[in-house]
Parts: sequence; structure tokens; C-alpha cells
Amino acid sequence: MLGQRGSAAPGKIGLDPAVLERAADGGFDEAGQRFAGLERGFQIGAQLGIDADLGDGGGLHRGSVVRLHYRLEGWRDGGAGSTLPPPRMPHPGMLAAMARRNPYHDPSRPHHHPEGFRNSNGADPTRSLAEVLRWRWDAARHGLPRPPATPIPAVAPDLGFLRENARAGASMQPAVTWVGHATVLAQLGGLNVLTDPIFAERASPLSFAGPKRHQPPGLGLGQLPRVDLVLVSHNHYDHLDEASVRALNAQAGGPPLFVVPLGLAAWLRAKGVPAARSVELDWWQTLDVPGPVGGVELMLVPAQHWSARGLGDRMATLWGGFALFAPDAHLFYAGDTGYSRDFAEIRERCAQRQAPEAGGGFDIALLPIGAYEPRWFMATQHVNVEEAVKIHLDLGAKRSLGVHWGTFQLTDEPLDEPPRRLVEERARLGLADHAFFTLAIGQTERLERRGLTG
Repeated sequence: MLGQRGSAAPGKIGLDPAVLERAADGGFDEAGQRFAGLERGFQIGAQLGIDADLGDGGGLHRGSVVRLHYRLEGWRDGGAGSTLPPPRMPHPGMLAAMARRNPYHDPSRPHHHPEGFRNSNGADPTRSLAEVLRWRWDAARHGLPRPPATPIPAVAPDLGFLRENARAGASMQPAVTWVGHATVLAQLGGLNVLTDPIFAERASPLSFAGPKRHQPPGLGLGQLPRVDLVLVSHNHYDHLDEASVRALNAQAGGPPLFVVPLGLAAWLRAKGVPAARSVELDWWQTLDVPGPVGGVELMLVPAQHWSARGLGDRMATLWGGFALFAPDAHLFYAGDTGYSRDFAEIRERCAQRQAPEAGGGFDIALLPIGAYEPRWFMATQHVNVEEAVKIHLDLGAKRSLGVHWGTFQLTDEPLDEPPRRLVEERARLGLADHAFFTLAIGQTERLERRGLTG
């Protein structure tokens, strides 16, 4: 049986994705007027809602969303160069969303809020409409993001090893395989674990718009071994993909166990996941999962980020990272995060489990290294490479794998830039190449089995 232990800033909501369908032939300027002839107009309009709001990259204040909604409506009705009509009263559904209450609210927990959740240090990653428009307009004027200078590396997966390892039980070799973006197949403790699965062509609620995958997954859904455990860090579209969840739920042998932050189990149930196959955790809560090597303990840990999938759920569900403690390997997955003191606290809280005589720190940390430009906009929600290395050091991880790059163009840096900056930062700090590394999409890294002598 599973054993569970342990015990947002208000006034923010998301952007209605239906509005994007009406913006398919142009962009808009800061005056709220349509401007013709911008080749990337639709891309900017779509990404403003998906990259920067529904996908990942920054939110809009509630009042800004109302204004933007009616700007787009007026833009559609008025035609090119038209002046928009005054805003109308918001839809009653929007007003209802503004009045929502957090059913998980616990006043004793500082990250809980009556209307949702917030970051441990109070950081608010959401952005005003003016800031979002400034970002997208600046990017369009400067031709950003620029295309990759080199192809994103990809290799054929070692399916023979992965399948044999999946059946190895207590003899499993700890290993990680980069599927793409933040999706990693981790094999440890006799379990097959998948982080933030997205196998879709777009990180978007729309099939025709939003960030498109630049290369296929390193493993297709049909090539995966039977997945035992799925870890979902938060509900943005580039981390929680409905089609992928449905496919995993229908896998041969029965659904995996989905472990999610507070508030996401209801979404999983609505997509067909049985209630018995999902578990919600709050920060610092732990769950014991039985495995052939012995119990695997996992913990939801803080991250500096935010959540939203639609119009009325800004910060309504929790976000976080995961720490997994298996007898043969300790794994850390950060999810999406800005840099904060949370990671030093994670190390402090895990110190007893990771004493030298117990094998030391995390054997592998999966840390985001992409989607970080421009810094004035992204810093509170996405680390850059240099900050990811700080997290590696804060955690005291033995090794770290850079993820969250090279797959979806979410922000302004080229897709292939993060690994180059990682090489430079390692050299600057004198870190060994194997201490913090990247993989080709589809590549597997075998890990040393955890020792008990430090």
C-alpha cells in the first residue's frame, strides 16, 4: 500500500485561449490596435497566451486580461488600423473565477493563500499586460529568438537496454534517459519513473497554435517500458499534456501512479485517471512507493514558479519539484523554477537521509537550463544556466543533468544556447564535465549504484 506522510498571490488569472483563435491573422501594438504586415503577428498573439501564460513564461494581472480580451475582440470587429471600442463588462464566469476560494487552504502553511498558493519567499512571477507586450514587441523588433546555430543533438534510444533494465527488478541499473524538454525516463529502485510527460507536437491547448516541438521525442509513447510512476511538477501545458496523460493511463498493464501537487488530482480524474492512481502532495509531504529493491520515498519540494491552465485558475493549484530516495539512487527533479533559497533548505531537510555514511547527496539532479531570456521578464520563474549551476551546488548533488531546453521555443534565447553556456560556466567554476552535463535527445546515462559508505 502507499503511505503518505506530512502535513498565490490573489487577483491573478489566466488568458482565455479561445481569444487566440480570433487573432490568427495579425498582431497588436501597445495601443491595442491591429498592425498588418507583421509576419510573426499570429505567433506573437498565440505565444502571448500560451508561452507567456498558459504554457510558461509569465502571467497577466486580472485587469490586464480583461482589457486584453476586449482589445482582441475589438481588433477583430474593427479591422486593420481601427480604434477599439471601450471595454465591456466582463463575463459572469470571469467574475466567478475572481471570487474562487482555495479548498486546501491551511493558514499554518505560509505558501497557502485563501485564493490559492504562493512562493515561499513571496516572489510573484506574474506580469502586467504592458510587460508582456513589451517582451513580445521587443522580440519581434529584434528578430528573436534566433534560429539554432547547430542542430539539437539526438540519438536513437537504446531500447534493448531500457527494456531489459525495466524488467530487471532488484538488479536494475540506475539510469536516466532524456526524452526531450523536461521529460526524463528515470530507472531506479526497480521502478520506471517519468517526469512531466509531454509527447505532443505542441505545448498548447490548441492543435494549430502555440510552441511547436522542434524534434520528436527521444522515446515514443509506444517505445516506453511500462511506466510505474509519473511525477507532474505543475499544470503548464509544456509540463502537463492531456494526450500524453491519457496514453499513459491506457498503457498495457494498467495506469501508472501519478503524483501531483495539491489541486491536480481532480484534473486527472476528469481525464480518466482512476482516483486510486493519483496522489496529491503539499510541499514537504512524502509518499512511500513499494518497489522490488525496497520502498522508494518521494517528497514534493518547493520551487519558485506559478500555475495556470485557463482563465480562472491562476495560482489555484500548487507547483513544485520532487526528491526521490531509492536504495540504489537518490534523484532530484526541480520542475520549473526561478532561483531561490529553497534549494539550500532542501539540502538541509535531506541532510539526515544523505549523510556521508548513508551515501551522500543526490546521485542525479534534473535541473532546467533553458527558457530564460529576457532576464527582466523570466528571472522570477525560470533560472538561467548560471543559476542552475548554483542550484546544483546548493543541493550538493553529485551530478546534474540539464533539461528544459532544445525542444520548444518558449523564450528569446536560441534553442542550442544553454549547453554552450553550461560549458562556459563549468570552466569558470572549475567543475568537471561529468558533474553537470547534457544529453542528446534519446540518450541514456547510466548512474553509479548508490553506496552506503559515502
